[in-house]
Amino acid sequence: MVAKSCSGCAAGSWAWLVLAIALASCSLMAHAQGSPGAAGLPQVVVLSTGGTIAGRGESTTTLSGYKAGQILGSQLIEAVPEIKQHANVRVEQIVNIGSGNMTIAVWLRLAERINQIFSEEASVAGVVITHGTNTLEETAYFLNLTVKHDKPVVLVGSQRPATAISADGPLNLLNAVRVAASPAAVGKGAMIVMNDEINAARDVTKTNTFRVETFNSGELGFLGYVDSDEVAFYRMSTKRHTARSEFDVRGLTTLPKVEIIYTYAEAGLEAIKAVAPASAGVVFVGTGAGGLSNAERAAIKSLGPVDSRAVMVLSKRPGNGRVVARKDYDAEGFIPGDNLNPQKARILLMLALTKTRDLGEIRRMFREY
Repeated sequence: MVAKSCSGCAAGSWAWLVLAIALASCSLMAHAQGSPGAAGLPQVVVLSTGGTIAGRGESTTTLSGYKAGQILGSQLIEAVPEIKQHANVRVEQIVNIGSGNMTIAVWLRLAERINQIFSEEASVAGVVITHGTNTLEETAYFLNLTVKHDKPVVLVGSQRPATAISADGPLNLLNAVRVAASPAAVGKGAMIVMNDEINAARDVTKTNTFRVETFNSGELGFLGYVDSDEVAFYRMSTKRHTARSEFDVRGLTTLPKVEIIYTYAEAGLEAIKAVAPASAGVVFVGTGAGGLSNAERAAIKSLGPVDSRAVMVLSKRPGNGRVVARKDYDAEGFIPGDNLNPQKARILLMLALTKTRDLGEIRRMFREY
């Protein structure tokens, strides 16, 4: 009984042991980052922003109620020595926050730094961003539209904190570095790599609160897999992104204000009356294929002429399918959001509004991106 108990104790404390090694080696890691890496391996830069992958719980079984953004990116890398077999890694700490606290200012900072790295450091094969999962898809899509290079940008997180039994972060991080270092990932745009699966930033969404297989791309499917033998791709997005994107956020410190309004049976009109006049744009999460009630449409018409009110985009509540152009909605100035989910439609509309308020041009952007 004693031996069995000790075995269980050792297994239960393994995550803490790995973390302790990482914490103890922090100063060594800082020194190592200034030293030449292994010859012949690709160079990957890891930009760390916090999240569950850098979270700390009270015990190894704390899978909720933990504190995100408690561990440095350099410590996460040091805790996965297998990474050194695949790439020479340099870590930069951008912020250390839970992703529910992600801001546009941090997005702009990330885009600026990634563009700078790719422009000034030809030896860098790709960039990995460690990030919380709650807004991971939003950061990914923003970078998909604002990084001006073909080299891989890979976002990674975890569903379990670093201190948990069977934490998913270490393998996710190893796989993210492998994808960023892979020549096969060039030209694929920003990607999310978790649970051995590669998803396109444009298509992916978080689908489950706690399960490790939370990220998927609905009916469109994964880009590929990260297996023990190789990084394998099977498709790529046909929409414009990264090097083909027209959006340039250099020099910007903020983006136009765009809000999201959710619609439902007998929805109140207070949100429309309060939010729309104070915003440059509004994304409506419509029922079915992006529909609004007669009362909602009347409230929107009462805001004034189309050319003087907020630009309005129609998204939808269902996870799959498109919002298509319809003559009656077009006449009222609505822009169909294609198959983008509401949070990504908001990002595209914010970027579109940095360039124009012309509805025809913004419709084109929603078709192309």
